[in-house]
Amino acid sequence: MYRNFAACFAAILAFSSFSAKADSDLAKQLSNPVSDLISVPFQHNWDNRVGPLEDGRKYTLNIQPVIPISISDNWNLISRTILPVMNQKDIFPGSGEQTGLGDTVQSAFFSPKKPTAGGLIWGAGPVFLVPTGTEPLLGTEKWGAGPTGVVLKQTGPWTIGALANHIWSFAGSDNRADVNSTFIQPFLAYNTPTSWTYTIQTESTYDWETEQWNVPIHFLVAKVFTVGKQTYQIQAGPRYYAESPDGGSQDWGFRLNWVMLFPKAKK
Repeated sequence: MYRNFAACFAAILAFSSFSAKADSDLAKQLSNPVSDLISVPFQHNWDNRVGPLEDGRKYTLNIQPVIPISISDNWNLISRTILPVMNQKDIFPGSGEQTGLGDTVQSAFFSPKKPTAGGLIWGAGPVFLVPTGTEPLLGTEKWGAGPTGVVLKQTGPWTIGALANHIWSFAGSDNRADVNSTFIQPFLAYNTPTSWTYTIQTESTYDWETEQWNVPIHFLVAKVFTVGKQTYQIQAGPRYYAESPDGGSQDWGFRLNWVMLFPKAKK
């Protein structure tokens, strides 16, 4: 399966044309979660050996539009949405198969348009959990909210930083467990002059109700390219679970991310 993704990745790059300098700048902007760049990622995730018997599988397509809004001469509001479309089977004995929407996570970062004197880029604001799950096993059936923030620094080709949030549930089904979880995403990226990006990151979650970690580590390679007038980034790589909760994935996973970019026209 992974060979087919690699072949597709190579074929797309072979038939694309691009402006090296412009695409390199866009690649660096994409390494910044609060950059002034409209993007629409379609992030495909595959996991195997899911569940206590390790015979389940799970596929998640995260649709993640990122929309920066200028609210003053000095500040942007960055809207980041994650809407999961999911298919899973046998995640625990007798669970069967489910397909549909998961819960939506909506973040809003208030971020200065310019870095600090020390070169730090940051943003902070609220995050919301919206119970859009179409089946009980795909969502929490809870409304939630909390704080979110990101801080990073870009030096030469390097980007280093971390994004985090915490969500508490405040309404929803009384028959479902409360949501009380912390999400931490440290990341390190290296951008080349030819618009390749190499990233290592974790997307770790700690569930305070069950006192369990989920720690997938991603090793990702990405390329910005242009076909006609539309610019894209394609990103792919494996993930390894350093730790997973009871019933979580016990194996390697894989990510393929297709991103549509809409850079602002230069005045």
